[in-house]
Amino acid sequence: MSNILQSSLQERVLLLDGATGTMQQRLNLSEDDFRGKEFNDHSIDLQGNGDILSLTQPAIVRQIHNAYLQAGADIIETNTFTANRISQGD
Repeated sequence: MSNILQSSLQERVLLLDGATGTMQQRLNLSEDDFRGKEFNDHSIDLQGNGDILSLTQPAIVRQIHNAYLQAGADIIETNTFTANRISQGD
C-alpha cells in the first residue's frame, strides 16, 4: 500500500466511488456510441457493454470518474466490472 494511502487511512475514512454502470445507463447511449469507430463492423451487439466504453468512449468514462471525484470520492475504481474472457464471451 502506498504511503499516501496509508497516511490518509490513519487520518480519516476514505470514500470510494459509486456504480459506474448505473452512471453509464443514465446517459442512454446508443449502439453506435458503444461501438465507436473501433468496433464499427463488429458482428455482436455491444450496447450495454460498459467495459467497451474504456476503448470507444474514454471521455465518457473520464467524465463519470470526474463526477465521483467532484462529489467527494477519494478513490475511483477502474471501468472493468466485466472485462474478462467469460463475461465478454456472453
